[in-house]
Amino acid sequence: MKRVIDAVYQEHKNNDDSTRLAYCIPSLDHSGGMERVLTAKANYLADELDYEVNIIITDDKGQKPYFQLSPKVNVIQLDINIDSLWQYPIWKRLYLYHQKMDEFKLRLSMCLQRLQPDITISLLRREINFLCDIKDGSAKVGEIHFGRYKYREANFIFLPDFINRFITRRWMAQLDKKVSQLDRFVVLTHEDAALWHKQDNLQVIPNPITIMNGPSANYDQKQVIAVGRYTYQKGFDLLIRAWKKVFAMHPDWQLNIYGGGNREQYQAQAEALGLQDAVMCHGPVSNIREKYAESAIFVLSSRFEGLPLVLMEAMATGLPPVAFACQCGPKDIINNGIDGILCKAEDIDELANGINSLIDNEDTRRSMGKKAAINIQRFSMDHIMNQWDVLFQEIRKRHANEA
Repeated sequence: MKRVIDAVYQEHKNNDDSTRLAYCIPSLDHSGGMERVLTAKANYLADELDYEVNIIITDDKGQKPYFQLSPKVNVIQLDINIDSLWQYPIWKRLYLYHQKMDEFKLRLSMCLQRLQPDITISLLRREINFLCDIKDGSAKVGEIHFGRYKYREANFIFLPDFINRFITRRWMAQLDKKVSQLDRFVVLTHEDAALWHKQDNLQVIPNPITIMNGPSANYDQKQVIAVGRYTYQKGFDLLIRAWKKVFAMHPDWQLNIYGGGNREQYQAQAEALGLQDAVMCHGPVSNIREKYAESAIFVLSSRFEGLPLVLMEAMATGLPPVAFACQCGPKDIINNGIDGILCKAEDIDELANGINSLIDNEDTRRSMGKKAAINIQRFSMDHIMNQWDVLFQEIRKRHANEA
């Protein structure tokens, strides 16, 4: 690890005018939205704005990043393997976790002391618990890719509900304390910002759209697309139940779901409902833009979100969306009835009706899709990254004056 950091340090000595950033994230080899957004932002900062960007990871040594990184971005592997603890029973996992966290703090402290970044950014993963205790001279910024709603929620099945609620309150109180110590805390939506009412260091910067150019939606295709990990949060179980109602009116249309995780249970649900030929649960794909282009409608069935990147990307391709108005994000993105349809959260009848209305009316599909592609430009990479550049330069200047 020291050799890797020293090599990066030598590069720093040759370009002292650039703003130096250090991002912290567990790994980069997953296909999630957080990894995609960080990769896109890091590439833009390094390639377009001449920042010196380091990404510090703790897990999955030897694995390539899922999304392509610029050669100008440095990846530093601390090799702590925290995620490996899931193989152990909970009592052993808790014991080993504390050991791993002590090791993480020590290695990250050594790394930052050597790198000397101007700003260290936590994506509010494990390092947020001690980041502000590391006195390396860098400003500390947090950015959360989820909403406060349902964040750090305890749901241990072997504990009573009231104990889970107690643990959740304790976890969130601890997080509030750590977040208050940051120089700046960035959230994705104004809706979510209102939930962090105890923080006075808040700033709202949405995620940028990470795909812009390429093929557009095909409104003649009898296909609907949904994208996300196969988890309870994404609500694909609700979507499949809603599709049963869509299928009754439009048996010639197909629903395609793409994402990582255990898709077999969702395919089994579709088959149990007689939808084996109408619902296809696929794995993740790196060319999701092409899948959007093969579709006519996009559906977001999430129970909760931070700011759903897949919704923004689908709209950028001209797909008209039908989405649950869940916390948080869809209400900040969709202008209901203009560039998409918002439905009452977790209401499968409304979701089915929204999908059916777009299937029934091709003119509406086209009109909403074209407006979606135009309106979503407020989340373009150039526009959002300009906000980050302004913030980073403001923090760097203020931090230098305070030093």
